[in-house]
Amino acid sequence: MWTNFFKLRLFCCLLAVLMVVVLVINVTQYLDHETVSATFIDSSGQFVSSQVTGISRNPYCGYDQQTLSSQERMEEDSLLAALHRQVPDVGPVPFVKSTDPSSSYFVILNSAAFFKVGSQLEVLVHVQDFQRKPKKYGGDYLQARIHSLKLQAGAVGRVVDYQNGFYKVFFTLLWPGKVKVSVSLVHPSEGIRVLQRLQEDKPDRVYFKSLFRSGRISETTECNVCLPGNLPLCNFTDLYTGEPWFCFKPKKLPCSSRITHFKGGYLKGLLTAAESAFFQSGVNIKMPVNSSGPDWVTVIPRRIKETNSLELSQGSGTFPSGYYYKDQWRPRKFKMRQFNDPDNITECLQRKVVHLFGDSTIRQWFEYLTTFVPDLVEFNLGSPKNVGPFLAVDQKHNILLKYRCHGPPIRFTTVFSNELHYVANELNGIVGGKNTVVAIAVWSHFSTFPLEVYIRRLRNIRRAVVRLLDRSPKTVVVIRTANAQELGPEVSLFNSDWYNFQLDTILRRMFSGVGVYLVDAWEMTLAHYLPHKLHPDEVIVKNQLDMFLSFVCPLET
Repeated sequence: MWTNFFKLRLFCCLLAVLMVVVLVINVTQYLDHETVSATFIDSSGQFVSSQVTGISRNPYCGYDQQTLSSQERMEEDSLLAALHRQVPDVGPVPFVKSTDPSSSYFVILNSAAFFKVGSQLEVLVHVQDFQRKPKKYGGDYLQARIHSLKLQAGAVGRVVDYQNGFYKVFFTLLWPGKVKVSVSLVHPSEGIRVLQRLQEDKPDRVYFKSLFRSGRISETTECNVCLPGNLPLCNFTDLYTGEPWFCFKPKKLPCSSRITHFKGGYLKGLLTAAESAFFQSGVNIKMPVNSSGPDWVTVIPRRIKETNSLELSQGSGTFPSGYYYKDQWRPRKFKMRQFNDPDNITECLQRKVVHLFGDSTIRQWFEYLTTFVPDLVEFNLGSPKNVGPFLAVDQKHNILLKYRCHGPPIRFTTVFSNELHYVANELNGIVGGKNTVVAIAVWSHFSTFPLEVYIRRLRNIRRAVVRLLDRSPKTVVVIRTANAQELGPEVSLFNSDWYNFQLDTILRRMFSGVGVYLVDAWEMTLAHYLPHKLHPDEVIVKNQLDMFLSFVCPLET
């Protein structure tokens, strides 16, 4: 009898094990089918490998129905998954239970008597609400940097969200002396949820218009990437790139009578009273988080051998990409030149054609160069101020400098419709070669749209860049990244650093390995002691141009 009993128990155990194995296999197969390998990005722009389930696309303007190759679809899935920010859906949160930067604090973890240059510094941030109670979930958007004001030195930190009210910030100490830590709350997690909602449900919160005119008759209608309702439309979709753009058809005029494009305005009343509380200047927008204990460390120089070892160990994923020292940007992967004299710039650009494409942040480069270099004389094309296109010439040294804004959406005051050129089409018309330089900055005017809109634009530009480099490999192509800016309650809803951080991350990933150079305007803005501005101050622009020109005319080694 006992023998039969043990046989029965053995059979039951084997059956249970078999059922577990079958269950695991089924679940694994389901996960393989339903999940997409992804890379999550923390708030500093660093990538953390993970997996995300059920990639959802925004149905805005039919972007979820785009015809994409399998490779493009996989890339888009990866990008959207990487930016899947883990903001927990905890339901409505009253203001008093939202993140309070003045109650939150940070602590330097690995405090020591001194550190060496190249050492890692770890900082723990603990966020609390306005009742001074610890928060139990994450999702806040933090920015952090180390700096030494007397040395005019600064670098950004890498923020990791542990999703429980605690964050860690990792810094690399890059210069000797007294180094201070600063942490800021850009938006509380409750505000981030509102920004997500606006991005998904109100992508048309910036609207555009066009003027149509024929003889004495003129009409103005609204335009955008797509338009609601069933009214007749003028289809201005680009024939070469497929970039969509529509205007409501004028009642009396044909679509061909369009004269200008301009920003119509910003929608009002986007937030409820409860949501507005999460966007208050001086309360919870870009507010400092105080330290509990010392907020600085002492850093001593490394020995020469250790310094050389540190430089050699830097790989392609170097973070931070650089740092300021004595107000000069020092990239960690190459030696940047200083172009402090106009003659240095003239010598570098001699016999070259320089094309600047994009928004007003790269127009700053045109303005800086034409102001700083006296021989570079702007040629009056009669273009609208701050819009372009612009042209400058140095006949003596055979230099041609051009600026042209990118195609819609663009929030400029007035652009003639025949000047609405897409960057990809412009690149396709460039022959290229060793005396051709191209710089591109396309980001700020896409902040209100779903990410798919920006991905499509960059995909078209990237195709054109690859074709240009294929036919003329010696062409220098430089990409200027996004940058942080000043934020208030209204600006946050349209141009928040959180939106632009997403765009910046997409841009970096999509142009990785393409053969272009990157001017890291994001870090160059965050690391500097000056206030954040959409159009950074001259000292920052000067460093951007030094980096750009260093790519064009590198140091001979």
